[in-house]
Amino acid sequence: MADLKTQIIDAYKFRHATKEFDPAKKISESDFEFILETGRLSPSSLGLEPWKFVVVQDPALREKLREYTWGAQKQLPTASHFVLILARTAKDITFDSDYVKQHLKEVKQMPEDMYEGYLKKTEEFQKHDFHLLESDRAIFDWASKQTYIALGNMMTAAAQIGIDSCPVEGFNYDEIHRILEEEGLLENGSFDISVMAAFGYRVREPRPKTRSAVEDVVKWV
Repeated sequence: MADLKTQIIDAYKFRHATKEFDPAKKISESDFEFILETGRLSPSSLGLEPWKFVVVQDPALREKLREYTWGAQKQLPTASHFVLILARTAKDITFDSDYVKQHLKEVKQMPEDMYEGYLKKTEEFQKHDFHLLESDRAIFDWASKQTYIALGNMMTAAAQIGIDSCPVEGFNYDEIHRILEEEGLLENGSFDISVMAAFGYRVREPRPKTRSAVEDVVKWV
């Protein structure tokens, strides 16, 4: 157990926001399937899995994205794999949407006697607990928060097998939305862009990792 803990902490120390990758080194199919699987198996609020992982390998589409993604100017041309993490919109993720009802019945395989109660609890949560139905942006931002759980798990899993990554928020939302809509990737408004991530192998070693002291970020009460 101690060895496993050490391996996990070593992976966190290894991981850094890689700004440029070695374009000659490609992640194997099995390794990237493993990374995607850790995203797919990630937890989400109410278990609704409000995400889609779009792996962009087409150089032409990467170049289109690069024009409006200032945070990935070096990553987009050099990353072995580049992922757009989409989140479901108000159209799909409100308690009474067809997606939520289908997900509860077909994916979660919820028995009928549980289904109605769970749907009611979801309505109460979205309406009253978190005030998510006050605007389409509020509920989309809530769905986007779930995608960051998957993002973190994917980057950590990658680090554990020696693969580098970089989360990317540095983009113009309106322009990326336009491009993805033109490409038909937003599925008629069911999804929108949440965050991006690049994966590959570093070309140089980063400077030593720095973090705030534990006593500055942890409080026991």
